[in-house]
Amino acid sequence: MLVERISVTDAAVKVIDELREKHGELMFHQSGGCCDGSAPMCFTLGDFRVGSRDICLGEVHGCQFYMSPEQFEYYKNCHTEIDVVPGRGASFSLEIPLGVRFLIRSRLFDESEQDNVRPVRVGDCG
Repeated sequence: MLVERISVTDAAVKVIDELREKHGELMFHQSGGCCDGSAPMCFTLGDFRVGSRDICLGEVHGCQFYMSPEQFEYYKNCHTEIDVVPGRGASFSLEIPLGVRFLIRSRLFDESEQDNVRPVRVGDCG
C-alpha cells in the first residue's frame, strides 16, 4: 500500500470547504519564497501558474498540492500535513480574509514508510 506524502487536518478541511464554496475549485502551492516563506498558499484553480519544474505531492481534500523543487528537497523524506491556525499571514492565500492561515506540520517518514512513499510528479498533477 502506498504511503501518502500529504494529508490535511479536519480544521483545514472546514476552511477548504468554505473557500471552495466561495471561490470554486482550489489548489495549493508552497514555494519557500517571499511573503509567508514556506507557508502553503491556497488559490482558485487556474489563478496560480504552476511551473514546469514544480513538484506535485498529491491531492488533499480534492485540491492539488504543489511544491517548488527547491522546497521539495527539504521535504522529500517527510510526510506533510496541512493545518490551519488563527492569525493573518502575509501572503496572497485565499484564507487570509477569514483571519486564519494555513501552515504545514511535517515529520520524517519512518523506515517502513520510506520504501512505499507515493512517487511525485513533476509539473501537472493530472
